[in-house]
Amino acid sequence: MTAERLQKILAQAGFGSRRSCEEMILAGRVEVDGRVAKELGTKADLETQLVKLDGEVIRKEKPVHYLLYKPAGVVCSLSREGDKPRAVDLIKDTRRLYTVGRLDEDSEGLIIVTNDGALTERLTHPRYGVPKEYVAEVDGPVDFEKIKRLRQGVYLAEGRTSPAMVELRKQGRRALVGVEIREGLNRQIRRMFAAVGLEVRRLIRLRIGPITIGSLGVGRYRPLSPTEVGALLAAASPANARAPHPPRRRLAPHERRGERANG
Repeated sequence: MTAERLQKILAQAGFGSRRSCEEMILAGRVEVDGRVAKELGTKADLETQLVKLDGEVIRKEKPVHYLLYKPAGVVCSLSREGDKPRAVDLIKDTRRLYTVGRLDEDSEGLIIVTNDGALTERLTHPRYGVPKEYVAEVDGPVDFEKIKRLRQGVYLAEGRTSPAMVELRKQGRRALVGVEIREGLNRQIRRMFAAVGLEVRRLIRLRIGPITIGSLGVGRYRPLSPTEVGALLAAASPANARAPHPPRRRLAPHERRGERANG
């Protein structure tokens, strides 16, 4: 085995994305043969050298990938938050795993759990803009002007959000709105809706790139096939890094009047 950069070694061993592993190195948490390594260019060979993170010996693991339907009330954090259940605890696998991106505690739906740092980096890096689809249940009715504002982008603390695909799927006292975004700001969907005066009562993530939640039950998980992993990598390929956002769907006349939408 040839020497590799420490951040790559840590990511492949399941300690997070390369970016987060770089922060661990800069913080002086990594040792190579008993010496603290703080330079990002430092390389090591796991076959001939002893690498430790916080005193734990690093061993390269085979990448594994799971698709999980995260229930509401479950956190995506690796650290313990009181007695709150963690998404990684739902996977019956003894290897060190982490979630790709996050869903906030109150939200539910599709999340990928893995130890594959390379895939995580590609799926979470903002330059690749991998689309994520959600359905939000909100207090209705929802008028066309609010849908239009969400599509065009709204102002949050971080700035204006990028244009989004937004579709009114059901009108009424509790409306259903489909949303596709290519960003990953903290609690972005909920904050976008709040910015136009809508409160999200329930939020479900249905899709990441080409992978959908399908018939997976709440709290259930399954391994991703090699074909699915390849499709995710293709969706986050450098060729798509600056792809334009897909055109927004125009609302039909009956949707503009606030009538019930099909689907």
